Amino acid sequence: MNSQSYSHLDGNAAAGELNTIFAIDITGAEAQCAQCGTTRHFAENRWYVKCPGIVARCSECRHILLRLVNTGERLLLDCRGMGYLAFGRTETEIRGDN
Repeated sequence: MNSQSYSHLDGNAAAGELNTIFAIDITGAEAQCAQCGTTRHFAENRWYVKCPGIVARCSECRHILLRLVNTGERLLLDCRGMGYLAFGRTETEIRGDN
């Protein structure tokens, strides 16, 4: 079954699972697709959560940006589909990075 047969959600649907590994909410960060170069808030991409894990796809070219799978014993994270993920200064100040 291909990804187009699943309905997609916004990044808020994945925020809880993503917060298990990131100290801040990354859905508001700016993400660039490594495939087509589209840049937007991470949550504005296409999110699929009814997979064996979470998959984020570029809303322009449908390239996979992120995969996150929780096996129960480990979390597997693949972010190689992003050119970058940028956080505003207020997010990094929350963690204490001055």
